[in-house]
Amino acid sequence: MNKFKMAVFDLDGTSANTLENLAFCANTVMEGYGLPPVEADKFRYFVGDGSKVQMQRLLGYHGRYSGSGDSNEEALLEEVFAKYIAFLSDHCSERVTIYDGLPEVLQWLKEHGTVCVVFSNKPHEQAVKVIRDVYPEGTFADVLGQSDSYPRKPDPAGALMLADRFGVKPSECLYIGDTNTDMLTGRAAGMYTVGVLWGFRDRDELEKAGADIIISTPEEIIDICKA
Repeated sequence: MNKFKMAVFDLDGTSANTLENLAFCANTVMEGYGLPPVEADKFRYFVGDGSKVQMQRLLGYHGRYSGSGDSNEEALLEEVFAKYIAFLSDHCSERVTIYDGLPEVLQWLKEHGTVCVVFSNKPHEQAVKVIRDVYPEGTFADVLGQSDSYPRKPDPAGALMLADRFGVKPSECLYIGDTNTDMLTGRAAGMYTVGVLWGFRDRDELEKAGADIIISTPEEIIDICKA
């Protein structure tokens, strides 16, 4: 028996490994400013709170953004962010891979009555394109990325919108993600939060953010549904 009617998946670091892509796109933009590339592994802690915050953190890493409100720094951020989004729009699916075992788990969920959706802080158009390009059509019933129509995570509005769209109570939803932002979002939405260790962050962060359970492999999602 499956007690969950919906599974809300984060995108970056949860339903797809986008780390190499994020580093490639951001480093390409930074190269235009004479800044050296940053190794992909460091992007684990740049991402998760939206593309603009990612670029803030990257500029900060390069010593070009302090967050002090300096007008020149803010202008640079806006310029870099615009160029990043433009480049990402054309290259968002490059170097993106799916985590081992996840397609089979998604198929099991679908066969056992769980609606699978994606909720991401990645810009909406790019989130939709990534899922469309790397997964078979119909794998996810809906994809919701960052938009001006609702606040970004950890605000739960988008997650609750998805549950309402499919007529599912929050208590009947899994919220699956790899960062503290995801756990805070799921908890605020009243969903059962599943922290995953195959993504970008570690167990300590997920525990501190209040994850209901932490798993190491996608197959454990099935065990949660059967419990």
